[in-house]
Amino acid sequence: MPELEDFSAISICANTNEIIYKNFRPTRAKLALAVFVLSVVSLVLALHTLCSAQTQVFIYSSETSIYLNSGDRSSSIHASLQKHEQQRLIQEVRNTDFGDGSGGGRSRSERPQRRLPHVLIIGVRKCGTRALLEMLNLHPRIVKASGEVHFFDRDDNYRRGLEFYRAKMPESYERQITIEKSPSYFVTSEASERIRAMNASIKLLLIVREPVVRAISDYTQLRSHTPTRVPSNASSPSHDQSFEELAVRADGTINESYRPIALSIYHNFMSIWLETFSRSQILIVSGDTLITRPATELAKIESFLNIEPRLGPRNFYFNKTKGFYCIKNASADKCLKDTKGRKHPDVNPDVISKLRRFFSSHNQKFYELVGEDFGWPES
Repeated sequence: MPELEDFSAISICANTNEIIYKNFRPTRAKLALAVFVLSVVSLVLALHTLCSAQTQVFIYSSETSIYLNSGDRSSSIHASLQKHEQQRLIQEVRNTDFGDGSGGGRSRSERPQRRLPHVLIIGVRKCGTRALLEMLNLHPRIVKASGEVHFFDRDDNYRRGLEFYRAKMPESYERQITIEKSPSYFVTSEASERIRAMNASIKLLLIVREPVVRAISDYTQLRSHTPTRVPSNASSPSHDQSFEELAVRADGTINESYRPIALSIYHNFMSIWLETFSRSQILIVSGDTLITRPATELAKIESFLNIEPRLGPRNFYFNKTKGFYCIKNASADKCLKDTKGRKHPDVNPDVISKLRRFFSSHNQKFYELVGEDFGWPES
């Protein structure tokens, strides 16, 4: 064979590990071929080593360490982990109670903060202001101040400034509406100008009832707060006296100075508010309708506030014991505390008729001011 001419013998001595080459006469072409063959063999060996060896890759996170093999398997697992994390975040958002399913008007990154109110319930006392506030609070876009702040009607509070007032408000998100109610705002002469100084575009809710019923309700509350009988020579009226004695003088005329009567002459106060705010900024809510058909009045308020309709008959149930509607939601039913909806005393029907005739002309003036007839009885 040709190779035997150039490589006559190759002898390996096992004892001395000495290799003896005999008659070795390489040519340039044969040397190049040998280099090529060695390169191919080296490449094959390298590929075999890569395929058999496995690189250990550790990925550390803040919660766990995940061991992955290199190659396609590593890419596949990494993609799977990314998908799992995305699904976890989506599920976390879905599990968050946003109230109306739209986040209550907030983004996930937004932080709540205390804001000055966008809406005020300004009165009238004993017309259902607390019931109205609690019902509106069912709406996911509305948050309420927990108590009556009396910022605009009390000089000592007002002097403390708007930051004091803001601190009394609940935390809310940007698209939510903060509501505060203090019924005495309506009958406080300075309140309207003070409110306008804070926010000239604010929206106002005024809830009214049939004046005689309101006056009797007012008397009932005042009497419950009177611990002892006031002496007969005292300047303040004693609410241990009957409603009839306090509302009608001995000569048969109506006692307009008696506060429960005075507060029911709505037009005396409404005229001041309409000098300060446009009629379009004030919604008159019927307290009588709120008692019998709450969803009807709340739908008007949702429209007035430009918020999506969320409140309906399903949110309320009639409590036969109390005689009015209570709130029903997903977690529990809620009625106003026992101090609300007190039983009224029996009042002489002749006195009721006399008071209705007295209020008739005052009611007409109120209807003309607000452009709405509430149809209250005249006798």
